[in-house]
Amino acid sequence: MTTFGRDVYDDVIVGGGHNGLVAAAYLARAGRSVLVLERLGNTGGAAISSRPFVGVDARLSRYSYLVSLLPDKIVRDLELSFAVRRRTVSSYTPTERDGRPGGLLVGGGEERTRASFARLTGSDREYDSWRAFYETTGRVARKVFPTLTEPLPTRAELRTRIDDEAAWRMLFEEPLGQAVERHFDDDLVRGVVLTDGLIGTFADAHDPSLAQNRCFLYHVIGGGTGDWDVPVGGMGALTDALAAAATKAGAEIATGHEVLRIDTDGVNPAEVVFRTATGEGRVVGRTVLVNASPKALAELLGEPPAEDPATAPEGAQLKVNMLLRRLPRLRDTAVDPREAFGGTFHIAEGYEQLARAYAEAAAGELPSVPPSEIYCHSLADPTILGPELVEQGYQTLTLFGLHTPARLFGHDNQQAREVLLTATLAQLDAHLAEPLTDCLAFDADGRPCIEAKTPLDLERELRLPGGHIFHRDLSWPHADGGGGRWGVETAHRNVLLCGAGAIRGGGVSGVPGHNAAMAVLGR
Repeated sequence: MTTFGRDVYDDVIVGGGHNGLVAAAYLARAGRSVLVLERLGNTGGAAISSRPFVGVDARLSRYSYLVSLLPDKIVRDLELSFAVRRRTVSSYTPTERDGRPGGLLVGGGEERTRASFARLTGSDREYDSWRAFYETTGRVARKVFPTLTEPLPTRAELRTRIDDEAAWRMLFEEPLGQAVERHFDDDLVRGVVLTDGLIGTFADAHDPSLAQNRCFLYHVIGGGTGDWDVPVGGMGALTDALAAAATKAGAEIATGHEVLRIDTDGVNPAEVVFRTATGEGRVVGRTVLVNASPKALAELLGEPPAEDPATAPEGAQLKVNMLLRRLPRLRDTAVDPREAFGGTFHIAEGYEQLARAYAEAAAGELPSVPPSEIYCHSLADPTILGPELVEQGYQTLTLFGLHTPARLFGHDNQQAREVLLTATLAQLDAHLAEPLTDCLAFDADGRPCIEAKTPLDLERELRLPGGHIFHRDLSWPHADGGGGRWGVETAHRNVLLCGAGAIRGGGVSGVPGHNAAMAVLGR
């Protein structure tokens, strides 16, 4: 049994992912005794950096990889040594029309973007619609984003704060597909817009659940701008800074401690039972904050899961990490590969392609034309590569595939992963002037530097339920008949949820960790 600094803590935090570390730092800085128990041998959860390729000095953001929802307030409050870099290009989407390769480049200045739209569509109309659409989402972002670290507003309060009935209806009430089809005519442009509603979310553009709307909203409000930035030093730089901040403030962090059970009557201090390599132990916390999924929380409390088994969390993404000796040449010679891959490189993400991929997956088949998107971290931040790799021109690529729900991998995860990876890379190769495999680097054992992870892989490695990167479908950022004052409260007064499955959780934000700490301190 592990011996800690005390028998009873003010706060015991289950899980040392980034949200748990945010909560630990805030609470310890407030003078409270804090203990973090982490199952793995390191903190960080999904927000880590690692060297996945044997003998290669490349430290990749292995699971989560871009930052948008992390408020500057948290960075300032906790005095974190952490920075992000803005990407000069937002996105590039290759296409072929009339037998000629081309593409849509968004970024590099207004005139350049307008010219790219004009080449694609033959007029300025689609670009004008693009600007008007994102001016609307920008106004909503500036109103909504600051509320994420405030007490949870009611739906009526948030609607009043937004003060734009057309925007409210577009984002909160009607399926996203209606707005996309109303604003845009071009299939490719429609698809680029829709993708922000499908990251880690398996839904059709017209899904009546509006899961796609909630996903889209979180992807366009980050920082009040919707920009997705590159973490300098990789995602692990953030969680390393958070762990340092928590430790400096006096929090204790114990890795290799798997929590098995939380015993509480909701009033008296709770007992947390854990397991280590040497046996079981117990520790008492006046408050317990759980940085895990709602499903895991229910299991720890010995309660039935809140979700209906028919709607249990299910991830829907393929995550691929690669290291290249050089970036591949493009068939579209009008764009520099460094620009194309520096933003988000959309592949097979036309509007009709996305609809077809969803229909195939919903019918139980791997998408025949898998949609995905790629970006290159090392173009904006070469510090994740060793000096020799930088000098030789090596680059990283991160691919995120859509519409691949966990159910498609249950029969044979390895085979399905290989089939899907092959089909996905074939879609990329269709827009390259050379096969991607010709550019891949090799590790010390002579194997190509590429790894792919399905939802089932993420469930096994990180205990994400069903491989769902948000722990469950994203919530609206307002009260909806539950969630308490901060969106982290549970049925037990002394147990709080501080993970991505909390209201206003999801993504690398630290918001649930901040809000759980505020809920504790507000008492």
